[in-house]
Amino acid sequence: MALASTSFQFPGQTAVYHGKVRDVYTIGSQYLVMVASDRISAFDVILPRPIPYKGQVLNQTAAHFLKATADIVPNWLLSTPDPNVAIGYRAEPFAVEMVIRGYLAGHAWREYKAGKRLLCGVALPDGLKENDRLPAPIITPSTKAQEGHDLDISREEILAQGIVSEAHYVQLEDYTRKLFQRGTEMAAAKGLILVDTKYEFGLIGDKVVLIDEVHTPDSSRYFYAQGYAERQAAGETQKQLSKEFVRQWLIENGFQGLEGQQIPEMSDAWLETISARYIELYEGITGQAFVKADISDMQARVLANVTKALNELS
Repeated sequence: MALASTSFQFPGQTAVYHGKVRDVYTIGSQYLVMVASDRISAFDVILPRPIPYKGQVLNQTAAHFLKATADIVPNWLLSTPDPNVAIGYRAEPFAVEMVIRGYLAGHAWREYKAGKRLLCGVALPDGLKENDRLPAPIITPSTKAQEGHDLDISREEILAQGIVSEAHYVQLEDYTRKLFQRGTEMAAAKGLILVDTKYEFGLIGDKVVLIDEVHTPDSSRYFYAQGYAERQAAGETQKQLSKEFVRQWLIENGFQGLEGQQIPEMSDAWLETISARYIELYEGITGQAFVKADISDMQARVLANVTKALNELS
């Protein structure tokens, strides 16, 4: 059984927002309950079938890295009372995602291959190949769309449009670079390369905090370090831990989220493959064995665990 959707009524609940993957419940005005569903999205479209254990992987990976980076950036997390749930402080989110890239991969490569040499106002040199390491990590923000595709945006456009104040944006950039450096070091210790990732931030009062997920397979791309240079020199595909393999499967089956395109059918065997890859990623990047939670009645399990945690908070 997988957690495809939720419609909980938690104690003190005042609002709910259903995102592409997470369902976020507001408790009073101070707390959020973030339920990581097993939904999977690609090209900003939710695919029709949920992936067993994916939500648990995302939730536990995010919690792992939020705790591991709390010394350099304050964050929203209070507790994880259920394998699929995080509870924390409500923040007012900034309307941009801070994307940082150390390598030319994924969306950045597709733009570069199409002839673009300016990405979010950042100039890229000629002569790069897919998955090459960039001269230095670059920040390529995107707007946070409520529906449809997130859009690339430059630092200059963000400030000109008043989306984020300059003082706050300088802090977001500083935190983004520090988080990426910590993530890079943690990945290297596990024989991995953190290729690119995104961070989301919000305000609690006047304090900037890290929110949402961190260094998860949905927000980040990892390569295996062993053999990277050899594969790159030979022009071979990099061995990676990320959601990119799902995007590639969709592309190969004629889907990139464009109007009129049909999402290809996802077989039971393909769902099992995706689930296994998510679990492999969790174990690879955290160094911890993944313990599968009881998924026989996830709705009842989540409701009981969250209710208990909220009663203890009040």
